Amino acid sequence: MTVWGIVAIVIIALPALAFILWPLLRRGGAVRGVLPIPQDRRDELNEEKRATYRALKELEFDHQAGHLSPDDYAELRARYEAQAAHVLKAMDALPPRREKAEPAAAKRQPPVAVARSWSRSPVTLIAGAVVLVIFGLTLGLGVARYTEPDRTMVPEGSRLPVPMDAPGMAGMPGTAAAPAADPSKPISPEVFRGMLDAAHQALEAGQYQQAIAAYQAILKRDPKNVEAITHLGVILATAGHDDPALEAFNKALALDPKYAHAWWDKAHLLYEKKQDYKGAIQALEKFVALIPSGEDHDRALKMIQDAKSRLAKSKP
Repeated sequence: MTVWGIVAIVIIALPALAFILWPLLRRGGAVRGVLPIPQDRRDELNEEKRATYRALKELEFDHQAGHLSPDDYAELRARYEAQAAHVLKAMDALPPRREKAEPAAAKRQPPVAVARSWSRSPVTLIAGAVVLVIFGLTLGLGVARYTEPDRTMVPEGSRLPVPMDAPGMAGMPGTAAAPAADPSKPISPEVFRGMLDAAHQALEAGQYQQAIAAYQAILKRDPKNVEAITHLGVILATAGHDDPALEAFNKALALDPKYAHAWWDKAHLLYEKKQDYKGAIQALEKFVALIPSGEDHDRALKMIQDAKSRLAKSKP
């Protein structure tokens, strides 16, 4: 919000605030120390009786409007009726009210006109209401103007914009084509590697839309990039599209049989989702042959043992 907008709101708000708080401030400056006159018990019971009757009428209205179930209505009505009976019984138990004799001098005095405060005159109330309406409209317009979300940051659809020409994507429901990149513009290998790293980071952060758009831009320049094809298969497997994901892994391995990442992801898909233990063992053996040592190598060997054990149990 601009400075002038804030100044305008303050100029409008201060008189309205002073108009609202003036009676309270003036009342707060009255003479203190005088004890309030206690309310008569009969008046308290009358007020309680009126409140109970009003509650019964509102209860009846809510029941007729269908806001209350019959059970709730019966329970609340019985409660209010019992309260009303208690109040009436208490009123009957009170002694009759004695009228206080007014002094003769007081009867002869003419009524004194009470001066009405300027803060409660009709003109002041109307002016205050107009000021409050103007203040509310100004504040609402300011909030609506300066708090409107930037629509350029909101994605157009809730589904992942999976590239239609990626492996396994053709004809799959819920996919949308990302903006086509210009493959005619050459880029350096460093920039191309940076594009792959940025796509991997988006995938690890769970930003699938950004990751898919980045992998598609990479495939526009290099349709045989096995790294992008494999990671698109990972996204498909995460989304539950197992067959298109397996198709992506197979295409990447057909292009480069020595790409260990594709063998590893294919083995996990076959083992965990497809329960194809034989195919998982074959993929893991290919992975172990490419990765002769390390933590992943040991994990692959353990998976091979587990897959063989499951395969033996599944045979009749």
